Amino acid sequence: MADLVLSAVGGRTAAQAMEAGVPPRDVWLALCAEMDVPESHRYGAGRLEPRRR
Repeated sequence: MADLVLSAVGGRTAAQAMEAGVPPRDVWLALCAEMDVPESHRYGAGRLEPRRR
């Protein structure tokens, strides 16, 4: 996965995005979107999406 470029985080890899200060949640969601992970599984199978603060 080190070479997967994520357009949602500025055309960076996950590692580059983290080094650039992109929040981990944003990197995770970009990875999920790029890998076509269904929204219902992005927080773990059978788990509810966390509440927004």
